This record gives sequence, structure tokens and C-alpha cells, in this order.
Amino acid sequence: MFVKEYTDELIKRLDIQSFPFDFSLNGVQIGAPDRELKKAAFAVDASFDTIDQAVENGADILVVHHGLFWGSPIAITDAHYRRVKRALDARLTLFACHLPLDAHPLYGNNAQMAMILGMTGFDPFGEYKGKKIGFKGQLPFPMTIPEIARLLGFSEETGMQVIKFGPDMISTVGIISGGGGDDVDQAIAENLDLFITGTAPHEIFYTVKENGMNLLSGGHYRSEVFGVKALMRMTEKEFGVSSFFIDAETGL
Repeated sequence: MFVKEYTDELIKRLDIQSFPFDFSLNGVQIGAPDRELKKAAFAVDASFDTIDQAVENGADILVVHHGLFWGSPIAITDAHYRRVKRALDARLTLFACHLPLDAHPLYGNNAQMAMILGMTGFDPFGEYKGKKIGFKGQLPFPMTIPEIARLLGFSEETGMQVIKFGPDMISTVGIISGGGGDDVDQAIAENLDLFITGTAPHEIFYTVKENGMNLLSGGHYRSEVFGVKALMRMTEKEFGVSSFFIDAETGL
């Protein structure tokens, strides 16, 4: 299999074309499409460190949630130059998938968290520019917030914060990974017990409190490891490509 065959399959499976409003340049950001794909690396963020680790470990492609190019043209100088040059010199392909990897019903960050929690029959939730990018549903049995946090790998080290003004035992949950804290109003409108996200802004504290809501933010990074890990497992299982995950925790 060549890199282009693989990236074409990712573009198709992740339905990237359905998110034209995403600021991320989704798809191939740096490419060596004629290279044979023998090993794939996966990470949340494209940075010099993750690109370097991918190259040092023999990867032909690095698949990330947060790529290097966002919205408008950027000069390739300084740190940005070093990142791009490291990839180009090694003929490493960089593939980014932002909102499509939040929203995907199988491989997405939010769907994966729902599955880890054992949520059954979860439905799309959390509208952003006409698209629902999160999921909501019922837990298999009531859980406490600490139990949910443990299942998802959230902790103080990952940047976890809890705003607790709702029920002690959680039965219904809404999930939007990353910087989804502003969408807590949608969880309140759905009368959910808990809203899970990555990070939440200061100004939503009283919205949560005065509506008797619970909010669990696990850290932006930690809430978005699930999608790229799901793609990694799929790549190994379906394409037989040796794959590895680069865990570059930010604590944010």
C-alpha cells in the first residue's frame, strides 16, 4: 500500500469534505504520496517533537488531530520552518483531521469516549455551524464523576477540572471533546446530568452552578487522544500497517 492510497481512504472514511467550515486544513498537509506505507505514527498534535519522534521511529506518515496549518496562510519561518523541514527532509507525510475526527460516529473522540463509558444508543449532540460534533446518551448504570474520570484517564495531571452542582450519581451524559466548554448550554437544554469536555472557560461557572449542572473537563489534550488511537487500531487491523502512538501530554 502506498501513502496516497491510505490517505485517500482516511479522507473517505472520515467524511472530511463535509466540514468545509473547519479552520483546520484537513487531509494531507505535507505529502510524499508515492512512498510505500510500512509504518504509521499517530499523535494529537503536530509539533517538532512529534514529527521528530515519528521520523526517528521510521514512520512514513504522521496522523494528527491538530495539524500545522489553520485557516490562513502562515510564513514558514522559525519554529514552523523547523517542523516543516524535518518532515520534508525525511519524506514524512503529515495528515491532519480536526472536526471530522471529533464528530465521527465510530473513530471520533466523542464516540470513543461514549463507548468507553458503555453508553448505549448514543445520539449526535452539540451543534456547531449546523453540524453536531458530540454525542449524548445513557450510562449502563449510574456512576459518580470520579468513576467516569478514571475510566477516561482524566486526572489533575491531565488538566482535569470538575464543576459539580448536579446529581451525585450520573445517568445521562453529553460529550464534546477539546474546547467545548461553551456548549454547556446545550447539555443544560437537554437536561443531562453531566457534560464532559476538554476545557471550559471561566465565564461558564455560574451558568453551570445556577442550572444545577455537572461539568467534567478532562484537559484538552487528554480528551482528544481517543480518535487518533482509534485510527491507529483500525490501521493495524484492516491494513496490516505497523503503527504506534506518540503520547506528548501537555497537561492542558
